[in-house]
This record gives sequence, structure tokens and C-alpha cells, in this order.
Amino acid sequence: MKKLLCALLILALLPSLAFAEGVRVAALKGPTAMGMVKMMDDDAGASYAFEILASADEITPRLTQGELDIAALPANLASVLYNRTEGALRVLAVNTLGVLYIAERGDTIHSAADLKGRTIYTAGKGSTPEFALNYILTANGLTPGADVTIEFKSEHSECLAALMADESAVAMLPQPFLTTAMQKAEDVRVALDLTKEWDALQGEGGSAMITGVVVARSEFIDENPEAVEKFLADYEASVEFTNANTAEAAALIGKYDIVPEAVAAKALPGCNICFIAGAELKEKLSGYLQVLYDAAPESVGGALPDDAFYYASEG
Repeated sequence: MKKLLCALLILALLPSLAFAEGVRVAALKGPTAMGMVKMMDDDAGASYAFEILASADEITPRLTQGELDIAALPANLASVLYNRTEGALRVLAVNTLGVLYIAERGDTIHSAADLKGRTIYTAGKGSTPEFALNYILTANGLTPGADVTIEFKSEHSECLAALMADESAVAMLPQPFLTTAMQKAEDVRVALDLTKEWDALQGEGGSAMITGVVVARSEFIDENPEAVEKFLADYEASVEFTNANTAEAAALIGKYDIVPEAVAAKALPGCNICFIAGAELKEKLSGYLQVLYDAAPESVGGALPDDAFYYASEG
């Protein structure tokens, strides 16, 4: 009888024991991870188990298989996965606005029209960078793949290498990779800020470019509502710290090997790290996804996500 009671007690404790190991959080090398550094440093493994990964391809299968609880993803990929998994994840917050730039070594590109006939190296096929670039090119009368060649790499570091290897190359780079490029070669210049290009096309009152969001598994949200609220509060505070304390945040970013401290110090002002949740989350993200859907329905998974996609705080 005692053995049976012990076994039942162990089974009852399994969920809490698993949670005691820490909420499993993954972020990408770049602004999403940069915004988390304060909570990473303060927590020191007490409540969270953080992983910093190089690409969304490393995160997606682990998230859908239940090996991660919370993850930072490209905004459109969150919608794709929501549709593909029939609601197995929800978006908690927007964490990064526009961070994409067209860079060249020289002074030949001053408008989107100047990209005609050029090859652009970029990462992010099937996610925000590809669809944002396609939207901007198409809206400026250029056909991707015909007027402009887009060569996809698996990681942003490979695009950076291509730019360094060829003085005539054009690369679409996010921060902080743009800052790294400018430090490696004096002739690298920002040719186009894609956020400004997007805003010019949308006009006043239009949607904003959104690069990244943070999502959680729906099952995790339902089973651990207090942990989700704690994460959101901790993350918001961490983002505020990162944006208000560049030097200290850069030191932490270097400490956790996201990017070197010197790069982070210069890149942070252009990273557009943010924390947008609640009603504003739905307003801004749904507007962005609508633009992508209108241009290419497959970019958001074939359909716009319903209201359940947007997490609403219980507080």
C-alpha cells in the first residue's frame, strides 16, 4: 500500500518537477536574444533554461515537438506554424520591429529601383526577410527572380561573408550583422533601410514592419498561466533595461556570446528591440500579417490567424 501511495505521489509531482527544471526558452542570435540578456543574467537558471540558437530552423521542430515552452520566431513563421498545427502555439508579444538593411560596398544604390539587375544575398527564406523584401521589390515595380536575383544563405553570417568576399555584392542584413560588416570593411554602407521603405509604401496609419515575436505552446500556456505572466513581466523589464542601458546591456550580450560587446554597443540603437503585448500586439501584428497575406497568402500559412492566435493576459 505504501509503495502504491509513493508511486501515485511521484506521478502527481511529475508536472511540477518538470517545471522546476525551468521554463525552456529559445531565442535567436540577434535582437530577440539581446532583449533577454538582463533576465538571463538575473535569473541564472532559477526559473528559465535559455538557449541561444543560430536559426529558426533549429527552433521550429523542437517547439512543435514539445521540447521548448517559449521561443522567439520570425513574425510570419509564427502564423505559419499556428495554421499548420491547428493552434498549438500562441503569440505572446512582438519583440522586434524592422531591423533589415540593404548593404553594399560602394555607392551605387540609393533607391529600390537601383536594385534592378543586382544579386542580393540574404538569409531567412520562407520567413520575414524573404517576404518583406519581396513586398518592397514588387511594390517598387521589380519582379523578384527576374529583375532582381535573390540568393539565399542558411545564416546571416554567410551573407556577411559573401559581402566581404565580393566588392560588388549586395546583402540584406539585420542588425547586429550590419554593424559587424561595417566594422570589417570601411567601404560598407547602408544603402537602404527597409523599415523606411516599408513605411513609405504603407503611408500614414499603415502597418509597421515586424521582424520577430515571442510565442509559447498553447498547452504550456493553459497549464502554466502564472509562469507565462511571470515570463512576460520579466521579459518586458529586460527589454526596457536593454534599451535604456546600452553599455551595460552590450556587456551582457558579449558575456552570453550573442555578439561581441563592441558590436552590440554600436548596433543596439538600430535593433528596434521592443515589447508589445495585449491589444496593441493584435493591432500591430494583424496589420503586418494582412500586408503579407495580400501579397502572398503562403507567407502566413495560407490564411490569416484567428483571434485565438493572440495571447490575452489574464491580469
